[in-house]
Amino acid sequence: MPTDFPEIAVRANGIRFSVHTAGPESSDALALCLHGFPENWYSWRYQMPLLAKMGYRVWAPDLRGYGGTDKPKDVRDYRMDVLVEDVAQLIDAAGKRKVVILSHDWGGNVAWEFMMRKLRPVERFVVMNMPHPRVFRRHMRLGDPQLRRSWYVLLFQLPGLPEWYLAKNAHHAIGAAFASMAVDRSRFPLDVIEHYQREAARPGAIAGMLAYYRAAVRFPSTARGGHTVDAPTLIVWGQNDTALGGELAVESMGHLREGTLRWIPDCSHWVQQEAPEQVNAILEPWLGGQEPPVFG
Repeated sequence: MPTDFPEIAVRANGIRFSVHTAGPESSDALALCLHGFPENWYSWRYQMPLLAKMGYRVWAPDLRGYGGTDKPKDVRDYRMDVLVEDVAQLIDAAGKRKVVILSHDWGGNVAWEFMMRKLRPVERFVVMNMPHPRVFRRHMRLGDPQLRRSWYVLLFQLPGLPEWYLAKNAHHAIGAAFASMAVDRSRFPLDVIEHYQREAARPGAIAGMLAYYRAAVRFPSTARGGHTVDAPTLIVWGQNDTALGGELAVESMGHLREGTLRWIPDCSHWVQQEAPEQVNAILEPWLGGQEPPVFG
């Protein structure tokens, strides 16, 4: 399993980001990889070598509140306006002429918003197992199956209890999130589980992770303007996702000017970690402007 991705410190939007890197520094093309909950940069370990081989300078940051990145204590510091500005300033700090964004889960939520707001030019956009924000909000209503799938979002609003639950028994729940949802549990051996548990144990990390959910409810996005993404967009979706229904992926296509949807069969929410061979087989041609393969 690839692990040699040098870490650099990047100052952006008033905080210090820990960014793991790959690919030639001299490249004029940036691949910015945005992880989800309860992950960190490490979730992109299988894609980073491919992107580097394709000539990209790869940056995989720990998002604010995660891993080696700073962890502001105020929930207000995790508002969507702040999160999308993080992305904008990371792109500025990289200083590359061409940018592609790859994203998953909460990183995908931030990336969708960033793309809709058109804060910086992006050539291509990849989002994995995270629907368009308007699609998600439309399904968060009484009687909709998605509301039942997203029960934890409501749990995370409670003070204190989620912190206790996620931290107890040496952060057992963090590891269980991967092992219990995965179809192929062999993709999450003990060393991988322990990595995520160890990173979650950093001071302030659990509170930072939960702040995304709390800020989303307390300070909902008020961005004005269109909701269509103009850049060519690839949606990759593990079909056995128990957290987000596949119907959300289909509906998200309606918010794209140029969209491609690819399913990964027998795969959970953790798509780029659980099925890296299929994901990479899709990414390589699509990023090169070619039609990607269909699986299943």
